[in-house]
Formats: sequence, structure tokens, C-alpha cells
Amino acid sequence: MTTEAGIVRPPAGAQAVRRALDVLHCFHDNGPDLSASDLARRLGLSTSTAHRLARTLLGAGFLEQDARTARYRLGPAMTELGRLSYHQRGLHLAAPELSDLAERTGATADLALRSGPHAVIVAGGSVTPKVGLRRPLHSTALGKVLLAWPRAGEAGPRSLPPLYAFTERTIVEPPVLTAELARVREAGYALNDGESALGVRTVAVPVLERTGYARFALAVRATPDLITDARLDWYLAQARACARALEVLLLAPSERRDPERAG
Repeated sequence: MTTEAGIVRPPAGAQAVRRALDVLHCFHDNGPDLSASDLARRLGLSTSTAHRLARTLLGAGFLEQDARTARYRLGPAMTELGRLSYHQRGLHLAAPELSDLAERTGATADLALRSGPHAVIVAGGSVTPKVGLRRPLHSTALGKVLLAWPRAGEAGPRSLPPLYAFTERTIVEPPVLTAELARVREAGYALNDGESALGVRTVAVPVLERTGYARFALAVRATPDLITDARLDWYLAQARACARALEVLLLAPSERRDPERAG
């Protein structure tokens, strides 16, 4: 909507939609159920506003409420949409490939895509009920890959929020991260050697679209005792072989039949 003064304003109702989405995003950390006051505190809203938003989402099935505690959790509509998205993206086809990669390497194998400043793990060994699925882009091999091969319109590293130091090895300066991404792009893979947690080493490669951007990032993760410097090239070769298979498997069936359409 544009006013007479030329100021662009969001359409009526956009703020309510934005706030409702913000409520859903409060559950990203996979923590305990949240009360209306918890939601209000996280979003900087009044408790009454948070309560109204939660009740609206409850009525639509996007939240559900514990009858005993009155606290909220994600509802069945979110589960349904999540499963639909999982299959529409072909991720059910990726699971056997990731399991095979994990078995061959003895490492955890994960597949992730980008969501804002995070890498979201959508398949693999790290997808468990007790572990959150989001990882920071700047401190993970998965995230570096997604930043190094961005989709059209995706913001670069300087657009990220302040870079938090998880260990003394974490890159926290945007120019240093930019230089690291140039090295990642040139080498064709990213390495996380204790940048997100000490004692963890991860190597990640892109699962590319034919247009050249990373549709997903694929990683194998273990300890430095397993992914040693001497065996790094072997792990990298295993990850790349799996990524090449996924580049075909994760295409839509029509794209697999018509390469020009995919390109």
C-alpha cells in the first residue's frame, strides 16, 4: 500500500500476521512448552496480546495447549505442513543415502538448508527429538557452505547478526568470515574444526542446483581422532559422492526427466 506522500506501508493485517509468525518462531529452540507470559516476554508484547495471538493459532491447529498447565506447544497443523514439505522436497529419498554415508564413515551425516541466519538440519543423524535443528551459519561447516554458494537474493555474511563466539576458534569478524568463505568456495568444501564446539570436526560440501547455488549443504561430523588430517581427503570424497547422488535424487521427477528445465 502506498500513501499520497509516497510512503510504502504494509497492507492491513500484515502486522498481525507478522506477530503470529513470531509466536511460532518462539518454538524454534525445541525447549519446554511456553505460557502466554513466556511468549509475551520473548516478543516484547503485552500478555493479553500474546494470549490472543496464541488462542488464534490454537484455533487454527498451529498450536496446541496442555490442559493441565495451559502452556502451548506446536500443533498438528505444523506437523502436517512439515511432513508435506519434507516429502515435497524429496527429503525422504535422502534418508537412505545419509544412513549409508554414516555407516561407511562412522560419522554423523546431516543435510541442511538455509533459513535466514541459520542452517536448518532437515535430515540426518542430528535430527532427534531432544536436539534443536538450527545451527548458526558463521560457526558451522554447513553454514559456511550455504553462505559460500548462496541463492539469488540471499544476503551475504555482512547481513548476519553479531557473530557469537562459541569457542576461541569461532570467527567473529565479518571481514575474516568473508575471506574464509572465499577459501571455502575455492576449495569446494568447508571445515569446522572446533568452531562451534571443542572436540568436534565437521567437513561439509554443497548439494548444488544446476544453476550453481547450494540447494542444501551436506556434512559429516565426528571427532578429530576420527576425521584426522591424514583421512580428511577420504571423508571429503565420501561426502562429495553422496552429494552428487543427492543432486539427482532431490530434483523433482519432471526435472530428472528434462535436464533443460532443471538448468
